[in-house]
Amino acid sequence: MNRVEPLIRFDHVGLRYGSGPEVLRDLTFTVPAGAFAFVTGPSGAGKSSLIRLMHLSHRPSRGLIRMFGRDMATLAKRDLPAIRRRIGVVFQDFQLLNHLSIVDNVALPLRLAGANGDGVRSHVLDLLRWVGLGDRLEASPATLSGGEQQRVAIARAVINRPDLLLADEPTGNVDDEIGMRLMQLFEELHKLGTTVIVATHDQNLIERLGHSVMSLQDGYLYPGLAKAEAAP
Repeated sequence: MNRVEPLIRFDHVGLRYGSGPEVLRDLTFTVPAGAFAFVTGPSGAGKSSLIRLMHLSHRPSRGLIRMFGRDMATLAKRDLPAIRRRIGVVFQDFQLLNHLSIVDNVALPLRLAGANGDGVRSHVLDLLRWVGLGDRLEASPATLSGGEQQRVAIARAVINRPDLLLADEPTGNVDDEIGMRLMQLFEELHKLGTTVIVATHDQNLIERLGHSVMSLQDGYLYPGLAKAEAAP
């Protein structure tokens, strides 16, 4: 019987920036489609770097990465945008476009995918109201607080129901009530089939939601603490 290929496979992956030491070392694991997993560990452990590798923002220094059944090392450059459109991502620096309104920032993934019409705006407005920004629709991101910008970034990441959602400390700048509301949004996406990976140092959040955990420390993944499937 053929095994179903996991959505993400890392085989002995390492990452270094420039000529510096490796920040991720010999990572070998898989994440099945439809999983919900936390990546945890102290500051400097490599959580953000791992998220960027999964988003294909960085190439590994060594090792192999397969995503969506494709080998990322041999993926043609022309095919990369199509793969990235299947991934929603929330970075710690948000990466919002200040020349666009909040509405247009959130609508951007839908526009890039070719969606048009009143249905797009209606969908965006509903989501912005859900994250508590219904009164800031035409504001520029530069006029928002850090927590408000974070909610815009999350709304943009989930608007097109991606196959894979990556979130780096998505509740770091919001209060507990908004944080749980955002996680409820992630849970709803997960129920619809999205694979969700959340990097966080918030042990309370991890314990409350009870999903799988991958633990990083000093760039290493500790298999004894990781509940994601281990690669053979």
